[in-house]
Amino acid sequence: MAPAPIDPSITDVAEPRKDSLKLPELARKRLEKAGVDLSQGYPYRPSRPLFLQDVYKIRDQPWDYVEAGARADKSKKNLFSAATKVTDLTSHIGTEIEGLQLKDLTNVQRDELALLIAERSVVFFRNQDLSPQQQKELGDWYGKVEIHPQVPQVPGNLGVTIIWPDLQATESAANFRNPGGASRWHTDLVHELQPGRITHLHNDTVPTIGGDTLWASGYGAYEKLSPEFRKIIDGRSAVYRSGHAYLDRENPEVGPKYVERTHPLVRVHPATGWKALWVNRASTQRIVGLDKAESDVILRYLFDVFEKNVDIQVRWRWTPGTSALWDNRITIHNASWDYSGKEPRHGTRVTSLADKPIFNAAAPTRREALGLLDDSEKKELEMLK
Repeated sequence: MAPAPIDPSITDVAEPRKDSLKLPELARKRLEKAGVDLSQGYPYRPSRPLFLQDVYKIRDQPWDYVEAGARADKSKKNLFSAATKVTDLTSHIGTEIEGLQLKDLTNVQRDELALLIAERSVVFFRNQDLSPQQQKELGDWYGKVEIHPQVPQVPGNLGVTIIWPDLQATESAANFRNPGGASRWHTDLVHELQPGRITHLHNDTVPTIGGDTLWASGYGAYEKLSPEFRKIIDGRSAVYRSGHAYLDRENPEVGPKYVERTHPLVRVHPATGWKALWVNRASTQRIVGLDKAESDVILRYLFDVFEKNVDIQVRWRWTPGTSALWDNRITIHNASWDYSGKEPRHGTRVTSLADKPIFNAAAPTRREALGLLDDSEKKELEMLK
């Protein structure tokens, strides 16, 4: 299958590849059941752009976005009544739903799921009979499905990207000391004009031991900061960069450059109205308006708050056929490589792009909105008035 560009003006400069890795059996069965054509090879790779200017052009205009969670019934009665069990995995983040198939959700249930994800940050569904096409259809409901110019895709299904560590390791070798890839705290697609909303990862193949994924709550991370410190970062913006580097067409000899966009450090979720810290060590480069030394000190502290407070995190043990749906606007995540690539891991991922981040000084924290503040927190807030 010949590569095709996402933007017709892009000329592919990558060397043709012939991947010879054996597709895991569970993955093959799922893809064949879905009618995916594997005869021309797997995966499919779009033409990869060389120049930064081409990448900026792919999605350089704003578009109208409708927040599915904002139109949902806050009780989520249609979603919850159809499930056999709903379990909150921790106090602050993570919920598992049993007895539902994502492919069968009504539009009303899809909206209620969007609100639940906005409130609980990440929601899990085991034992899903889900094709890549159905996964993309759900992604389309939640926003503009991102088609990445640099990652492998399911043949015939642009926007359904492939998470296959064995494949990624052929391009960037992984080992125990340097697992690389998604094995660090990050957030998907923060460099976009309108960054990622819901990411839906469906893993059809997982190792028998290890390979867990961790998520941390941006609501909780912001709430860990003192009210006085919040005033330092509220309303400030930072520069967020892409994971892939490109050459500047006008000045290629200066070396690789990244897509960079400016967004708020603290953002307000359009469905819940709650403030969340929005930084990640992999992509947040600098705080606008501060000297580098000042920016580095503050960002390092914010990264640590997000990554080191285990009470605002959830760790998920995968089983074959499991889907996780999380909100990139209020989380960071980290894929553990503790299985060391000794067993196959394969899944498909769809990320929906959403709103342009905004900050609202009057917005509450999650704990404020839910009436969860303890006496010391209430006293701190009173002293600021």
